[in-house]
Amino acid sequence: MRVRVQADPFDLGAEANAFVARQKGAQAGAIVTFTGIVRDIADGLDVMEIEHYPGMTERALDAIIDQAHQRWPLADAFVLHRYGRMHADEAIMMVATAARHRKDAFEAAEFLMDYLKSRAPFWKKEHSAQNAAWVAAREEDETALNRWSD
Repeated sequence: MRVRVQADPFDLGAEANAFVARQKGAQAGAIVTFTGIVRDIADGLDVMEIEHYPGMTERALDAIIDQAHQRWPLADAFVLHRYGRMHADEAIMMVATAARHRKDAFEAAEFLMDYLKSRAPFWKKEHSAQNAAWVAAREEDETALNRWSD
């Protein structure tokens, strides 16, 4: 499994250990994991709400993993992303990459993260005591993604 989209919280340690266990015999010399956490906002986050279209989201994430495999000699890659309602400090997503060399594993993980931050079909809404607002795209996320353009 390369992609999982779920509402339930996940155990980072268990997910990372499962990913490592899948690499036995793959001759991966480097494994990189990254976990995104729901950040608080200035006026206090009550809840972050994430929406997506089932099926479409998984296909889009699988396609970007295919692109990562085309760019770097990866043994494996995995993306786990949550949807639904989450509170500050909860894990929202995880990326894991495995490669023979650390540079490939790190770069592929960054590539996947940049895609998730700017192009993945998730819509985020921040709810606070004062209001609720959809999270707008940020220029720095677009800039980070553009560095991977050919």
